[in-house]
Amino acid sequence: GRRRATAGGGGGTMASDKMSFEACPDSLSFPDMEEEVLAHWEETKAFETSVQQSLDEKRPEYNFYDGPPFATGLPHYGHILAGTIKDVVTRYAHLNGYYVERRFGWDTHGLPVEYEIDKKLGITSSDDVAKMGIKAYNAECRSIVTRYCSEWEAVVKRMGRWIDFKHDYKTMEPWYMESVWWVFKTIFEKDLVYKGFRVMPYSTGCTTPLSNFEATSNYKDVSDPAVIASFPLKDDPEVAFVAWTTTPWTLPSNLALCVNPEFSYVQIKDVTTGKQYILGEARLSELYPKMKKEKQKYKVGSEFEIVKKFKGAELKGMRYEPLFSYFADHPSAFQVLVDDYVTDSSGTGVVHQAPAFGEDDYRVCMAHGVITAGGALPCPVDADGRFEPVVSDFAGRYVKEADNDICAKLKELGRLVNKSSILHSYPFCWRSDTPLIYKAVPSWFVRLDVIKDKLLANNDKTYWVPANVKEKRFHNWLRDARDWNISRNRYWGTPIPIWMSDDGEEVVVIGSIEELERLTGAKITDLHRENIDHLEIPSQKGKGVLRRVPEVFDCWFESGSMPYAQQHYPFENKERFEKSFPADFVAEGLDQTRGWFYTLMVLSTALFDKPAFKNLIVNGMVLAADGKKMSKRLKNYPDPMEVVHSYGADALRLYLINSPVVRAEVLKFQEEGVLQNLKEIFIPWFNAYRFFVQNALRAETTNTTAFNRAGAATAAANSSNIMDRWILAATHGLIRFVRQEMAAYRLYTVVPRLVEFVERLCNCYVRFNRKRIKGEDKEASADTDTGLATLYTVLLTLAKVMAPFTPFFADYLYRKLARPTTEREDSVHFLLMPEVDESLIDPEIETAMSNMLEVINLGRLARGNDLPLKRPLRELIVVHESQSVLDRLQQLESYIKLELNVHKVTFTNDEPTYCKLSAKVNGSYETDGVKVGQRLGKKMATIGKAVQQLSHQELSAFQKEGTITIEGETLSINEVFLNRAAVVDTEKYSAQVSLTANITVVLDTYVDKKLLGEQTAREVTNRVQKLRKASGVQVGDVLDVFYRATGSAEAVAEVDEAVVDNADFIASSLRSALHNASLRPVYAQVVGETTESLGDVQLTLSLCIPAVALPADEKLAELLNVDIKLAKGVVATVASMDTAWLAQHAASSLELTVDGKLLKLERGTHFFLSVTEKADKSK
Repeated sequence: GRRRATAGGGGGTMASDKMSFEACPDSLSFPDMEEEVLAHWEETKAFETSVQQSLDEKRPEYNFYDGPPFATGLPHYGHILAGTIKDVVTRYAHLNGYYVERRFGWDTHGLPVEYEIDKKLGITSSDDVAKMGIKAYNAECRSIVTRYCSEWEAVVKRMGRWIDFKHDYKTMEPWYMESVWWVFKTIFEKDLVYKGFRVMPYSTGCTTPLSNFEATSNYKDVSDPAVIASFPLKDDPEVAFVAWTTTPWTLPSNLALCVNPEFSYVQIKDVTTGKQYILGEARLSELYPKMKKEKQKYKVGSEFEIVKKFKGAELKGMRYEPLFSYFADHPSAFQVLVDDYVTDSSGTGVVHQAPAFGEDDYRVCMAHGVITAGGALPCPVDADGRFEPVVSDFAGRYVKEADNDICAKLKELGRLVNKSSILHSYPFCWRSDTPLIYKAVPSWFVRLDVIKDKLLANNDKTYWVPANVKEKRFHNWLRDARDWNISRNRYWGTPIPIWMSDDGEEVVVIGSIEELERLTGAKITDLHRENIDHLEIPSQKGKGVLRRVPEVFDCWFESGSMPYAQQHYPFENKERFEKSFPADFVAEGLDQTRGWFYTLMVLSTALFDKPAFKNLIVNGMVLAADGKKMSKRLKNYPDPMEVVHSYGADALRLYLINSPVVRAEVLKFQEEGVLQNLKEIFIPWFNAYRFFVQNALRAETTNTTAFNRAGAATAAANSSNIMDRWILAATHGLIRFVRQEMAAYRLYTVVPRLVEFVERLCNCYVRFNRKRIKGEDKEASADTDTGLATLYTVLLTLAKVMAPFTPFFADYLYRKLARPTTEREDSVHFLLMPEVDESLIDPEIETAMSNMLEVINLGRLARGNDLPLKRPLRELIVVHESQSVLDRLQQLESYIKLELNVHKVTFTNDEPTYCKLSAKVNGSYETDGVKVGQRLGKKMATIGKAVQQLSHQELSAFQKEGTITIEGETLSINEVFLNRAAVVDTEKYSAQVSLTANITVVLDTYVDKKLLGEQTAREVTNRVQKLRKASGVQVGDVLDVFYRATGSAEAVAEVDEAVVDNADFIASSLRSALHNASLRPVYAQVVGETTESLGDVQLTLSLCIPAVALPADEKLAELLNVDIKLAKGVVATVASMDTAWLAQHAASSLELTVDGKLLKLERGTHFFLSVTEKADKSK
């Protein structure tokens, strides 16, 4: 199971109320910390306060639109991802000096809601709704639309997102619906709305047509029947056209056949049956599959004979016998039509036409007069997808379920030529998950052809991240956009506000509640169907009364209207809306390119000829770890809130936004990735803060002066320490980068840079400055204070920069570090983003640090597995051709020595002695689409040989200049493979090279007894430190440390010698001498002990509370001139005394009475305040 994520280890320092910082806990539970921060936000109304502050300061507005989700289900990772992106950007905008209104919205109408009710009530057809009544049905819908609102709010808040739920908008509110009416009336009056009878994607599960973008959102691979039927000629029944279809249910509605006028067709005679068929010559293999298998070997005549050949155009007008008799009397039907939409890539080259069930069928039949505008259109399928009584053989049957019976009927009639099955991709309803059909239905459309150029132009005015989604996917969708079907034959939605006379000639479009009240005389409080469908408007043309059309709006029309409706525009907030439109920013998933982004663009263009937004971030899809769609049924993903409760919301946020998904790519969610974030980013970051606090408190105790918060930034900026200058340069470089990239909405570049900085701060700056900041050099306390000021300044600045990305931990750190005393500064989220101080940015120092880290990395690689880092080595040679690079590195020599554990670092620009450059031409490298090999042509071999013969010096110059001319041809450095190889005696040295930094390092691998002794001392020191940690010893606790080595005399002697020879190193590292266990008083209190193997010895380490040390009993008796019994009494008495009391009251001598005898003990002779003091005296 999961464990609550905590950071830490080791102890904290207790501080009094007068200390500048609270004592830092040993460890931090990130989920618990976030709950505490969240509680503080709630208690202080932090979000509301931040918004009010920006209003009080009259900041310019940054306008953000939040796409409304449905509240009929719980939020998933896709919602959390999009919400995190929105929160990051809007938080950043606030910190950048803007007022940002953030209102949550709910999509409360449409199929998602109705589908839930249909499942709940067992509704399977429109008849069921009619029986219960629209009022009752809509009441059921209304009852569930806010079912999960409280859960949504809890999840959103727990993720750290700041957004206003109290002033949210719902698409079912009358004021919202009124603005939707205004939108519709406005575009209607611009002649952009019409009613059409079109073949549309139709959901039988939801009994309504869908828009094209809805119809393309849920394809599945399914197996369908593939049928070839015969259509005998009227004049020659022995000859028949053959047509192929995967929708046998459309065959009862067949009215025509269609061929391509340019294709070649053949009349053939089947050798076996003697039957004659007409089909496309290129599609003969559909009837005779052996043609595909045998190809050129196939012999024409073996299975069929060609009787005639025709051009498709010659077949036009030929008549055939109806397949079924249901529509046999339809005028102008049952003839061959021609159109170039017929392809020769599948089927027979002859396409059966059922104009009520195919877009091309409808168009072609209309063009040839088979059907006419206002005339009869055979469409024998009802709203629920069942055959109507006219199709008597299959009446009442669901069309897809009737396929096999229709095939059986064709066989019975002798019209079935062939039946097989085909696996193909087929559209399903995105909500009911039932197969879609194409069906002619009367619908209301928004005309797009007349505004298409404006749509494309407005798209060009927007900025998308990533840009390719705008330039390709969205541009192509707009370019190829069909007129938008905005009506639904449903119930729970905003009614389309059209009142029409019975003959359809008088139309009134309502644009407001006031207008409807004025025209009907009724008081309106709600705009849903049950409240207005009965209202009638008197005709102005003597046509009786006008009644409302039955359709409601597609819910996408409502969400596309949200920029206006959420403000109740134009009825309220008119000036404010017009001042802030278009929005500065929107963000949703890739699927919304055909959804919300599209409807926003269409409506804003139709209304104002503007895009609805300026900047947009598109995120990709979050899939399960196995690459499949996340499924509650399959349980193939962890519950988001369980992940948050285990690792914290900040860790989840950073995992999501530091992934390919912010570039509109796919993310396969891995819970381990969230844990990795915690381990590699948050825990080291916390430990850096903890390290600072511990040492700041230690310094305050030592210096007896408070840490100077106000002067810390100045002290840091004035530091001459190269590490301080580097980390400040990196900090302000980070601020500049974040500002630049966030202005471009490129989270995918910002977040990795932030993560890299945290890693550099923790693993480089803190690591390299531990001794300095811990004040181990008593002579350099001022430098310690400067290091603390620098670390404080960087940690505080980092909290401010990270605030939009990790809002909980950033605020936690800010409040702990800054300890704000005013409400205005109570939260990091009330502040402004730090400004860049260009004077602190130093590219040379950053380059030097980068080179130093490269040297360290190369040095570690040079050690390999045989030379562990704990073993000191004599010398590291750093090679680079530039003396200035080496001079910079030399300033960092102490860090290189420390990190690589070497005694000496030598810097040299004598490259040829240690490495060799070689090169060869990269013939496949392309410039402007032309490969180097092609450009050089016949010279390629000569030039290639010349490049290989270039000297080290020539190649070094080539690398500097970037180009070289050989045989009259200029080569760039990119057009060659350049190799740098070390040239050393591998018996004595180990070397590594860097091609990117042009650095070579050479490590002297010789090891002598002295170096092995240093390794032993380092090993012992490390084990003491581990024992201190395991024993719960606090930083600053002073202890006596003892060791005992057991084993062979030779091995023990080596350990003893190593401890003695490296006593200064050990004492510096431990802040305490390491004593042989023989010096440990028997009465010393042990607080930690361990026995471990060290080479050939068993090493026992003991940590003891410091105790008074006395000479051995015999020696003390001799020194005091007393008997052994009295000496033992003295030892027992002194040993029981408190060392702190002795240090204060017996600094030089001690008088005490033992067994009636007054004795005077001299410190340094008769007693010692510690074992170390005694050992030093003995030296």
